[in-house]
Amino acid sequence: MRSSEAFIEKRLAERKLAGSYRMLKPENSLIDFCSNDYLGFARSSELKNKIDAEVNALQLALNGSTGSRLLSGNLQYTENLEREIATLHNSAAGLLFNSGYDANIGLFSCIAQRGDTIITDELIHASIIDGARLSHANRYTFKHNDLDSLEAKLKQAKRNCYVAIESVYSMDGDTPPLLDILYITEKYGAALIVDEAHAIGLYKKGLINDLGIENRIFARLITFGKALGCHGAIVLGSDALRHYLINFARSFIYTTAASVHQIASIKMAYQMLQLSDEIIEALNNNIVLFKERISNASALLKSDSAIQCLLLNDNKRARKAALYLQDKGLDVRAILSPTVPAGTERLRICLHAYNTVDEIDLLTKTINELINA
Repeated sequence: MRSSEAFIEKRLAERKLAGSYRMLKPENSLIDFCSNDYLGFARSSELKNKIDAEVNALQLALNGSTGSRLLSGNLQYTENLEREIATLHNSAAGLLFNSGYDANIGLFSCIAQRGDTIITDELIHASIIDGARLSHANRYTFKHNDLDSLEAKLKQAKRNCYVAIESVYSMDGDTPPLLDILYITEKYGAALIVDEAHAIGLYKKGLINDLGIENRIFARLITFGKALGCHGAIVLGSDALRHYLINFARSFIYTTAASVHQIASIKMAYQMLQLSDEIIEALNNNIVLFKERISNASALLKSDSAIQCLLLNDNKRARKAALYLQDKGLDVRAILSPTVPAGTERLRICLHAYNTVDEIDLLTKTINELINA
């Protein structure tokens, strides 16, 4: 018991030295340049009213789903929504998961077998790393967005090979050379899996749909907790993939299904997304405005997405800069090592459709003060 407590204290001390996160109070009133609520759906009273009306119209008495979907937790309403979402994204089928983390854990832990190969970009999301670790497959990483590095790993691949990338990277905000990566994976007979978590909203249906390559992608992950403002995720792919996940994805099989309220929230968020061209345009305009008003663009990581990063290369500098912005009323957070590799510590700035010109002016003015200090 004492040794276990000592281990916990030691690990906490290490994390404190590295600069751990502390949750801000829920009543935080700073201007939001931190959340993933890119289109403002999470704070939308219109969406809330739509969800309430939908739940009331269903007249389902249960607050919770009562069990896993393989037992008592499945609904025709849920299966109908899966088909609707799959059709919207031009996919044959889809399977809902309770979160994006659950979806990636479930997919990657079961799809590759012993002797198969999983190749991931070195900056891939932790949920994919964890899912791949739970498989018995050979695992490789390639240098971020580096086609030569990817091809070198593909030459080492054995048996069935799966390549995993993000269409917009969560920490850098950049987009890979997706068509080139697709060409190389097809050349070597590998299956490409794309996490679209941060692309939805920036691109209405995601980058894969925007490029028109839906039929060439083995699987896609769409999450609902970012631009769609609710919670959950769906894996899109073939009908065979959907049935395979139902039977082998442990994070689907061994968990209580999402509540009716959560499923209704996803459905209503998708309805709003189809009517959100002006909101999406406002988001993209704010991204352009932000980049135009930064005095030294080279201080930012290259990104055309809602995620913009100012490299500070040190935990102490990053924490100090975040506190400086917060003192100005701006909710910007430092991303510290070991969350990102040592030497790449940064401020991660998230832009939104609802940020005003005055708010972006204040943000860029304050960042320019930091850059020029």
